[in-house]
Amino acid sequence: MRYIVIGAGAVGGAVGGRLAQAGHEVVLVARGAHHRALRERGLRLRVPEGDLTYRLPAVDRPEALGELRPEDVLVLAVKTQDTETALQAWAPAPVAGGGTAAERLPLVCAQNGVESQRRALRRFRRVYGVCVWLPATFVEPGVVSAAGTPLTGVLHLGRHPHGTDDTARLIAADLETARFEAPVVPDVARWQYAKLLGNLANALEAVAGPADGEEARALYARVRAEGEAVLDAAGIAYASPEEQRAARGDKVRLVPPAGAPRGGGSSWQSLARGTGTIEADHLNGEIALLGRLHGVPTPLNDLLQRLANTFAREGREAGSMPMAQLLSLADRACAPDR
Repeated sequence: MRYIVIGAGAVGGAVGGRLAQAGHEVVLVARGAHHRALRERGLRLRVPEGDLTYRLPAVDRPEALGELRPEDVLVLAVKTQDTETALQAWAPAPVAGGGTAAERLPLVCAQNGVESQRRALRRFRRVYGVCVWLPATFVEPGVVSAAGTPLTGVLHLGRHPHGTDDTARLIAADLETARFEAPVVPDVARWQYAKLLGNLANALEAVAGPADGEEARALYARVRAEGEAVLDAAGIAYASPEEQRAARGDKVRLVPPAGAPRGGGSSWQSLARGTGTIEADHLNGEIALLGRLHGVPTPLNDLLQRLANTFAREGREAGSMPMAQLLSLADRACAPDR
């Protein structure tokens, strides 16, 4: 199988680079300066064992590849807010022998949140979800850092909305040759919703910095409690923290490569890069949506969603809001008269 990684940033670059290292055929899809750097200098992957460079085919649109192959696998690794644009571009791409990518090829959503595969299923007949546990950072155009060792990441994989098949098992087998553990599970959404609860801290980190102090941890606990209450009200199952720890163990220890210290999470990175967009609508906003559908108040997730979007829209510095100010806003958001 050939892997076409749509969105070769932090996660996509790490997955694509490791697959290429293991001898698999990989095409990287990127835009702008990152696309130019990949074409001119290749992908430089900074990992604990050193810097690795791969000269892989790099394109910015499906037309640059010509007809796709029947054995191609599309790996969607863009941020969720860019999913619709990617789906519009790749769904109608022609496949050799007839038909389109949406009709004939598997699409693997390696992204945060749960929204992308729902959107993908409107177009693609075969959609796979991935619960992405992969610490990676976009360093600069053409350069990606992946700090995990001895494994680069743990990627639970399954059909969306549920089930498994031979394609999932073949993809998992390839990933497991490339320094990933890839359990094939029939209930991948249960793992993704568990990851979503953890990702509710992304906006907190992006707005006010790492949630490693006592006050920040306490605030995140309140944010997560809202999320759990919403999922429980909606009847949505999610893996427990204990089950997640048992699955991951110490398989992915963080050892930031020299010259590429790990920055913040994906939302923090969006602000640091000045992309102008952020994924909060599909993380905290997913909890807000479910809360409104099921009558559960979510004032803290509403607040973080709004603040993260404001930071992205106005180009504010990542982590620049004092924690005391954020706590004050959180208390006001939860006041009875609100």
